[in-house]
Amino acid sequence: MSAEAAILAAIARHDALAIAVSGGVDSMLLAHLAHRTGAAVKVVHAVSFAVPEEATARVKVHATRHGWDLALVDAGELADPQYTANPVNRCYFCKSNLYSRIRSVTDATIASGANTDDLGDFRPGLLAAAERSVVHPFVEAGAGKAVIYALAAELGLGDIAALPAQPCLASRIETGITVTPETLTFIDETERTLRPLLGAGAALRCRVTAAGVAVEVAPTPPPAAATAAHSAAADICAMAGRPFLGLKPYQRGSAFLTGAA
Repeated sequence: MSAEAAILAAIARHDALAIAVSGGVDSMLLAHLAHRTGAAVKVVHAVSFAVPEEATARVKVHATRHGWDLALVDAGELADPQYTANPVNRCYFCKSNLYSRIRSVTDATIASGANTDDLGDFRPGLLAAAERSVVHPFVEAGAGKAVIYALAAELGLGDIAALPAQPCLASRIETGITVTPETLTFIDETERTLRPLLGAGAALRCRVTAAGVAVEVAPTPPPAAATAAHSAAADICAMAGRPFLGLKPYQRGSAFLTGAA
């Protein structure tokens, strides 16, 4: 059985699905595949300061273009002090709020875009999913990130097939630093300003740490691009009154401090 067939079979086990779509390649592809099975599909997207504006815009465009039944919701995580305290298991509270909100608008089985590569990470959100019987068709089908990107390209979804990994904006805030709308907006605006200078395919993270703001990038940008990005980031930080620590090589999960509360 092909990877696509296995995923479609996992989806087809459910007569109705509510797919939590963040705007990234995983959940977007899941929504596209689910619509091919004939199942009743509701796409639910959380509009939040923690979600990049570009991600929300992308979901809206695909929903209009492909006729999705789209519900935009406020997951309410920023009203949860357990989330805003930014503990090491912040994602648990984020997903708990999201899935509870989705359940309030539909009785359908909730599905996520989690894939097998996620299983090797510390993912507190998966516990929240398990507590609420959320299903993961990619995991059921044994599909990882490489398969997801390949399928997105094969299906002609070029705009999402080229997307770099893009976790929520709160993941840029060092563990233990309070998550606020102001900080999330600062991160989003910084990354949207720098991305055209560094290239759409670059891994880009504006990290807010106790010492200041670091911009992590991969691959190493050409000298001219690095100089332009450094200058722009320094100006943004100066206007926001935040110390700028410079451009650094991208390090996955560097804002996550397991020794913090």
